[in-house]
Amino acid sequence: LLKVLSNIDSIIQRPRAPPLIHRRSKGPVQNSTKENGQECGFEHLPLTIEMWADQLVALKDLHRSLKKLSLELVPWHVTDPQDNRESIQVQDLQFLVDTVLEEIENKEKNSQTPSLPTLFAIVSHFQKLFDVNSLNGIYPRMNEVYTKLGELTNAMRNLHELLELDRSVPPTVVVDTVGKLCDVINENVTEQLQRLLGTQDIHSIISKLEEHECFFPPFQALIQDLLSLLEISNLDDILPAVRKLK
Repeated sequence: LLKVLSNIDSIIQRPRAPPLIHRRSKGPVQNSTKENGQECGFEHLPLTIEMWADQLVALKDLHRSLKKLSLELVPWHVTDPQDNRESIQVQDLQFLVDTVLEEIENKEKNSQTPSLPTLFAIVSHFQKLFDVNSLNGIYPRMNEVYTKLGELTNAMRNLHELLELDRSVPPTVVVDTVGKLCDVINENVTEQLQRLLGTQDIHSIISKLEEHECFFPPFQALIQDLLSLLEISNLDDILPAVRKLK
């Protein structure tokens, strides 16, 4: 037993051993002298071993906390299947800390990578702009917006080409140009209608249209009767058929 205690004491006294809590017993020390008569200090070994046991338990708790922190900061990191083992070493904790630090350093180097709050804000903004109530509706609405945007882009490109406008011309100029073109077309149609009806007055145009409306139905009925009586189907054959009867 004395030899075992001596070995434990020698381990504790090594430079790499953690700091000890020396609590000398207040009572008389039993078996506290070595063969040379000096104090061996074995009475503090149970306290030291108890402290080490507490540290080992705390080491497991610390490892568990670091794993939770790692899952929050680097959820894409693959978990080691041996992480659930009973014996936890300081190297395991150091590995988790190094992994988190490496990811943080990479994020600092690549500042363009958006964070999760930024991504959440982007998704929420898209839902608000395009009236999407659920996350499941985001992708269909994205496809719909993309399709509509493609159609509008093609339409604007075709209008630029038809109107002989530069590609850099904004849509407002395209709309104004189309409006002016429609005005010109409407003016030409009005002039042609006036020349056709032989009048410049809108009331005269209305009267001419009323006259045509009164004349055309009886005329159409007469033509239909002639075609039926002469047993022909073409309008141009009416006059030759009447001459034959004469």
